Amino acid sequence: MTEFPFDIRLLLLIAAIGIDALVGDPDWIWRRLPHPVTWFGALIGFLDRTLNRDTAGAALRRLAGVGVVVAIVAIAWFAGVLIERLLARIPYGIVLIPVIASVFLASRSLYQHVARVRDAFHGEDLTAPRQAVSMIVGRDPESLDRAGITRAAIESTAENFSDGVVAPAFWFAVLGLPGLFAYKMLNTADSMIGHRSARHEAFGWAAARLDDLVNLPASRLAGFLVAMAAPFVDGTIKQSFMVMLDDARKHRSPNAGWPEAAMAGALGIALAGPRRYGERVVDDPYLNDAGRHEAGPGDIGRALKILKVATAGGAILTLIVWLYLHT
Repeated sequence: MTEFPFDIRLLLLIAAIGIDALVGDPDWIWRRLPHPVTWFGALIGFLDRTLNRDTAGAALRRLAGVGVVVAIVAIAWFAGVLIERLLARIPYGIVLIPVIASVFLASRSLYQHVARVRDAFHGEDLTAPRQAVSMIVGRDPESLDRAGITRAAIESTAENFSDGVVAPAFWFAVLGLPGLFAYKMLNTADSMIGHRSARHEAFGWAAARLDDLVNLPASRLAGFLVAMAAPFVDGTIKQSFMVMLDDARKHRSPNAGWPEAAMAGALGIALAGPRRYGERVVDDPYLNDAGRHEAGPGDIGRALKILKVATAGGAILTLIVWLYLHT
């Protein structure tokens, strides 16, 4: 188990959120050193190439995928245990815990990536915005008009706030560095092999299902934080909550719909709906269909403001829990 008690982890989490907000992922570091998530990806890619054999049947590939998930989560967990034990025995080693944790939080980098989409709009030419949005979403950028690019950027903001900020913060608070590392390893596996493709539908089944499970509490919490930020963009908490409760389950993902629907309600616009991924068209219902369907770069700016306020709200909520434990 983690070396640090729950109340101490809460303070460390507040520090990690602050470090991420101020520093983020500096390019000058990660141009020289591989980001830890790239280590996770390299391991998962190796296991995929080695164990996911095209000649094997679906049942065997699913079994291999289960084994891979167990192995990679165990590796990440024990890496977190070892690092915590080492730092707990070094004088003032505890101060490095929030520094390490901040590397796995993505609020600042998410803001920067989405802001590039907003800033790419110039006149009627959509070449630059399409290029920018293609860096953060999987759908076909050439099929997107002005409103489509905007919605894609906003949906990415909401979804990645949940699984890139709230979820790693949640699992760090609950289980320390072991929980944080295990979550990020699993989430990386889901992004790499958790697809419904011919190659990965069986092999990535365990990664996708377990990722859905571990993101369940964070997605609801992320929706709550987005809704609480609604007044900062002239929305209402009530409207955001109502849209979230009414429409979250319309999303094909059991988790992404919660922050996305809350964001749609906070901004007063419709999100999701039909969209194209390569040759595949997804005919999903809109979230907040009664909201405004036309959207532009100004709405991306409002979503980014919600991201900042909701991230700060997460830190404040963590502090409130800490104060409650000490009253």
